Amino acid sequence: MAWSTRELADLAGTTVNTIRHYHRLGLLEEPTRRYNGYKQYGIEDFVRLLRIRRLVGLGVPLAQIQSISSDGDNGSQVLRQVDTSLAAEVERLRKVRSDIAAILRDGGSADTPSGFGAVAPRLSPSDSSLLHVITQLCDEDALADLKNMLESDPGPVDQEFDALPAEADEATRQRLAESLTPTLVRHLVDYPWLSDPAARLVKSEHVTRQTFVDAVIDLYNAAQIDVLVRAGLLAQKQLRLAHKD
Repeated sequence: MAWSTRELADLAGTTVNTIRHYHRLGLLEEPTRRYNGYKQYGIEDFVRLLRIRRLVGLGVPLAQIQSISSDGDNGSQVLRQVDTSLAAEVERLRKVRSDIAAILRDGGSADTPSGFGAVAPRLSPSDSSLLHVITQLCDEDALADLKNMLESDPGPVDQEFDALPAEADEATRQRLAESLTPTLVRHLVDYPWLSDPAARLVKSEHVTRQTFVDAVIDLYNAAQIDVLVRAGLLAQKQLRLAHKD
């Protein structure tokens, strides 16, 4: 029995382009040709193609199929490597499904950073954007702490800060900074690494600092930044006084 390329492809449940690709890679030898120039495949070619398809179905990379064929002892090693990769992919997919379930449950945006589905709907657009930036700068432990900080119920102070206009007067800025200070002090006490985050960064300190500063400048107006700076200074002052006591 002899088959054309298309007939062989149909019989093996694949495509003509796939067979041609295997030829280019040297996985499938070029068959003899008929008097009219058309390829003529036989049982040996068919079996070879089925073996290749079986290995592909198991996830073996095409680049390693030749080595398995030429050295049967290599098959187990390659399959162990494939199994390790598949296990990692299964875990990744499990995490993706968990993230999707959390987003659907909490009503967050589809692009919500992993683990922050419950708090994302409560964040202002600026806070949400900053959160995305931070997830690329800090390690998993730092992000877990940040999630805990954000899970505290937002109060009137947070809402007032979000709505603060750039032209807010001095008294408003100072009052708002003083209102934010207790929360900031609590976070600094509960999470000491905030005062020296070097060990929790996944980028260099210089890159992290510059990226964070650029993000804050772009995402918040001048009055909001001024309030944050004031609150930070007040919080540090309170902590120094507490340590003296």
